[in-house]
Amino acid sequence: MNIATIHKEIYRLKQKNITLGGIIMANVTENKNVQSVDYNAIEAMESFNIFVKKKNTFLFSITAVFLCLYILLPILAFQPVLQQKIIGSITGVWIYSAGLFIMTIVLCTVYVKKAASFDKAAAAVLAEYQAKGGK
Repeated sequence: MNIATIHKEIYRLKQKNITLGGIIMANVTENKNVQSVDYNAIEAMESFNIFVKKKNTFLFSITAVFLCLYILLPILAFQPVLQQKIIGSITGVWIYSAGLFIMTIVLCTVYVKKAASFDKAAAAVLAEYQAKGGK
């Protein structure tokens, strides 16, 4: 498939207003009923600032935990504590490495569950904005 074919397909999807991966492929500038949002007013809202603070605290802390545990692997890999055989000929490095995979799955699951609550909180902020006369 060449680039011209891809452009033609995107144009065809735009004409039919088909969504692709959750992104509306319609040309928004053609829609005359598009409402403008005053982002400065939303940013000035206390509930928005609380929401952003909670979200950033969660994201930065989960990222810090992941990076610290991930970066420790190459540091600890050559230390005697992880070079010892734990189960048969399996050393602590292998167990630590497997633990990183488990940690990644757990952190992703926690994030997905937490993201649902962030979506609800963002919807509440937008509802508050609209209740105050926002468009």
